Amino acid sequence: KFRMRPGEELKDGPPIHGHTGLEILWTAVPAVLVTAIGIFSAIVLARNGDVGPRPLEVQAIGQQFAWKFAYSDFADAEGEPVTTGQLVLPLGRQARFTMTAVDVIHSFWVPNFGQKMDAVPGIETEILVTPNRMGDFAVVCTELCGLGHATMRAKASVVSPQDFEAWIEEQQ
Repeated sequence: KFRMRPGEELKDGPPIHGHTGLEILWTAVPAVLVTAIGIFSAIVLARNGDVGPRPLEVQAIGQQFAWKFAYSDFADAEGEPVTTGQLVLPLGRQARFTMTAVDVIHSFWVPNFGQKMDAVPGIETEILVTPNRMGDFAVVCTELCGLGHATMRAKASVVSPQDFEAWIEEQQ
């Protein structure tokens, strides 16, 4: 019933078979584009791990239902790393966050920094952040971690390098 009757193929024009130039073109153009995007992505990913000269080392520790931040580059009066419930970073200095969790999986996220990473018990994960705007921002846990998950918030402050040094001296 649905077969083409004799002479009907002339309505749509003759079929084109074997146009080698066109086939090469529509195979080569996507291949070149995919290769170029792959090379560009490999270069960007390789640079993502470049921490630059002496980043600020911050350990973000998640525990139901609070964040704790330890600055391993700075020691308090007892010789322990400066530890606080508020994240303070100097403007323009790269920070390497090493995340871990005490009890369950948490997810460290400062929306204004644009990076998010899980904090998993027994595993250390890392992200690199370079704050480029001063202000106060929210630190949020984005992994459902228990009944108090909605209260697992902290404050991140990006301050001038001079204010950061003064803050560290105050914490020590």
